[in-house]
Amino acid sequence: MLDLQIEPIVRAALLEDLGRAGDLTTDATVPPDQCGTVALIARDRGVIAGVDCARLAWTLIDPTVHVTFTAPDGSRVQPGDQIGEATGSVRALLTGERVALNLLGHLSGVATATARLVDAVAGTHTHICCTRKTTPGLRALEKAAVVAGGGKNHRFGLDDAILIKDNHVAFAGSLTEAVRRARAYAGHLVKIDVEVDTLDQVRELLDIGADAVLLDNMPPEVVRQAVEMIAGRMVTEASGRVTPDTARALAETGVDLISAGWITHSATVLDIGLDHHR
Repeated sequence: MLDLQIEPIVRAALLEDLGRAGDLTTDATVPPDQCGTVALIARDRGVIAGVDCARLAWTLIDPTVHVTFTAPDGSRVQPGDQIGEATGSVRALLTGERVALNLLGHLSGVATATARLVDAVAGTHTHICCTRKTTPGLRALEKAAVVAGGGKNHRFGLDDAILIKDNHVAFAGSLTEAVRRARAYAGHLVKIDVEVDTLDQVRELLDIGADAVLLDNMPPEVVRQAVEMIAGRMVTEASGRVTPDTARALAETGVDLISAGWITHSATVLDIGLDHHR
């Protein structure tokens, strides 16, 4: 992502942390002219994401701070690995520390969670993708972190594509009517994806057609039957409580995509520390 896209998010995080009076602790204990170096150290095994956010957390405070990363987004790290360092005003380094680590740790956690699912389906043709279950305000960053972890992006928002879900079907009166309305409304470049949870709905959808079908909360044996019925006429996606332990069985059904919301909304932060470089 471009700095232009990331900067408003990082700037808002810094302003939230600085409040009305700035960093009282650092300003009270560190002379304004003191310079130093800090090292970013991975304390867990995982995948790095968000390095540009961390860099901006310091350079927005002081443009003269020099930040380098030896482990760019997508790098796999082990505990004890140095992933980067920052040199410059100690006041700037300490004031930006928490925002840099919050974003770097969270986004690396998203990338790591994604990589666990990607590793689980390795050797199949199935791709792992995310959902819109993202942290408000951080969607673009979390979507980028999913890619860093080896995954694919689903919709970025409501305006990317039409995804007809159970409530849309309920209010339209039927799956067929919902798809008919969508096709009449959509522009020629807009894809239509439909969520189904039974094989009868798959048969109905095959009669009317769509670009993609989301097979929701189906066990692997049912997903396999659905994939065989669809026979490549639509992109197939499986979702619903997918874990690294269950993803392989779903992938072996031949489904094109497996989507998971938890890789963004419930990813465990990757522990990354900031150490004084003596």
